[in-house]
Amino acid sequence: MTEPTKPPPKRRPAPGRVLVWWFGFMSATGVLFGVFAESRPLGNDVLAHPFVLFFVVVGIGLLALRVALRRPVPDFIPDRLLLLGCVLGVAAFLIGNWLAVHLLAMR
Repeated sequence: MTEPTKPPPKRRPAPGRVLVWWFGFMSATGVLFGVFAESRPLGNDVLAHPFVLFFVVVGIGLLALRVALRRPVPDFIPDRLLLLGCVLGVAAFLIGNWLAVHLLAMR
């Protein structure tokens, strides 16, 4: 007789501290890049736009995290929360851009 197959082990949920750092990093860098988006400090090229550079920095950060921890990133930050962090970063970028355009123009 054969034994029934066991379901694959469930992935552990991400620790709270990692998620706090992930969402905080995305929010802070999104606002920071959004504030400088209107001035376009690196030129008018599409690849030099602060929105594109924001995601380049995020990608480099995730690659560095992958190398430093020697584990795939989805092992400690689930895929859906990675996507949610990116959406949060886009929203923070737009908020920072709005702040730069409307509040700094009042000076």
